[in-house]
Amino acid sequence: MIFFTKLLLAHLLGDFLFQPTKWVVHKEANKIASKYLYLHILVHVMITMLLLWDLKLWRWVLVIGISHYFIDLSKIYANPYFKNKSIPFFIDQVLHLIVLYCCAYNSDLMGHTLGLIKELNWQLVTAVVFVTYPSSIIMAKLLEGMSHRIELDHKSLPNAGKYIGIIERMFVLIFIIVGRWEAIGLLITAKSVFRFNDLKESNSRKLTEYILIGTLMSFGLAILAGLIFLGVR
Repeated sequence: MIFFTKLLLAHLLGDFLFQPTKWVVHKEANKIASKYLYLHILVHVMITMLLLWDLKLWRWVLVIGISHYFIDLSKIYANPYFKNKSIPFFIDQVLHLIVLYCCAYNSDLMGHTLGLIKELNWQLVTAVVFVTYPSSIIMAKLLEGMSHRIELDHKSLPNAGKYIGIIERMFVLIFIIVGRWEAIGLLITAKSVFRFNDLKESNSRKLTEYILIGTLMSFGLAILAGLIFLGVR
């Protein structure tokens, strides 16, 4: 576990803390000819070696360095084909993590992976999945008859409400699992404060009622998921 943690820390330092935006822009523009691509790989290798501090592990450091080069290079050339640039970014990060995992647990890769799967808390996984998109769809269906009656005189970010709801339900679920029910009250208060100006400016009772119903429904679904999880674990 310590080996993997050190590899992960080296990756976080090399990919985020010690990779200036200028390097990223230069790599996107010059691709394989970018000097910063190779400097970035060198930085990764050096950080990994320093954190491991064991020359006997040089082969794994070399594997990580070479794989990092080809993964980054693939992402650079794949980027133009994606309208949503976050997709290649996350694919890139997942591939890096898979390499680190394989290097860290190479001696018993299959056994360790099967052990992780067996130890998964499937009740928790189900609860987490439920409070994300399924809850959003359930709420959309329940509020469908009201939504068309609300007139909005301002623009908002695409799907912002959906993502805010998912994040708030995740927080509620976490608070219930760790037994911090009072934090849910603070979360409701914070959301009310942020919503106050919108409701004040709109001066619409329908919008106020719609937001209140949606908020209570969102929190209610998350609380229900949390209570069921606590009851069946």
